[in-house]
Amino acid sequence: MEKLFVKFATLTAKIAGKPWTFIACVGIVLVWAISGPIFKFNETWQLVINTGTTIITFLMVFLIQNTQNRDGAAMQAKLDELVFALKKADSRFIGIEHLTDKELDAILQEVEARGIAVHQGKAAAPIPGTPGKRADAVEASQPRKATPAKERAKPAARPRARKAS
Repeated sequence: MEKLFVKFATLTAKIAGKPWTFIACVGIVLVWAISGPIFKFNETWQLVINTGTTIITFLMVFLIQNTQNRDGAAMQAKLDELVFALKKADSRFIGIEHLTDKELDAILQEVEARGIAVHQGKAAAPIPGTPGKRADAVEASQPRKATPAKERAKPAARPRARKAS
């Protein structure tokens, strides 16, 4: 069911974005306006266009939102993969779309300040703070092989407390 809806939403969004779809909608409105004198501009004549446009708008909001949500999620996944793949990229940027608006604004200010500096001919400086750890760096810091339990040093035995007599 979900795949069918995704296909339908994608197709509808593609069709709705075409110039011919816009021209067809303008044509419908013109036909409706020209038919006004025939129907003496009565309430039913007005109700037809109002109801039709309201229903179409209501449904299109959900279809287009679904398409934009999927496109946005796909874009974020691709960007996260690029950040992960580039060794010099700061891995703190992976998944930042889940931060609060305040946290995102702080990062945006830092990135924009760096951009301004670059446009002024200055060298690009890293964003302040501790860079995120990359998976390969975490893996490299791990011991190569775990020490088997038999070879580990046993903790020193605690002296037993004496009973007071």
